[in-house]
Amino acid sequence: MSAAEAGGVFHRARGRTLDAFPAEKEREWKGPFYFIQGADPQFGLMKAWSTGDCDNGGDEWEQEIRLTEQAVQAINKLKPKPRFFVLCGDLIHAMPGVKAVFSGHYHRNAGGTYQNLDMVVSSAIGCQLGKDAHGLRVVVVTAEKIVHRYYSLDELSEKGIDGDLMALMEEK
Repeated sequence: MSAAEAGGVFHRARGRTLDAFPAEKEREWKGPFYFIQGADPQFGLMKAWSTGDCDNGGDEWEQEIRLTEQAVQAINKLKPKPRFFVLCGDLIHAMPGVKAVFSGHYHRNAGGTYQNLDMVVSSAIGCQLGKDAHGLRVVVVTAEKIVHRYYSLDELSEKGIDGDLMALMEEK
């Protein structure tokens, strides 16, 4: 689902406050609620664990994808809806056909290449420890290549994704 289709589902924090839970509405206790906490989809671990090779296995994700889709479907059917969902733990165990690894935590843009593997470090949405603007990295994956570009939050909000990246996503 795109952000436009989602309507008001996705929220953005401003002034150290997430607008999904405005203070004026949340100031007083209004009764019980629930949220969903999921953990460790860890794509690739099920095959690695079943073969006993957790260091080199994990090149198949089908089981984990199926289970993650099942989890999302189950959550979407709940009535009443949960207040929010949080996912903790490991997202992946191993990646088949890895051409690039994307990470953060360094709070500045960085990266390099080792044996045809690109390491791409994206600067923070939050606190900057370098000279980069607060931002996000857009990553376009095609059958032939992976193209990525870092955008400041202002730039992405005002201009959107550049035309050359959008053109890569058009079906040919």
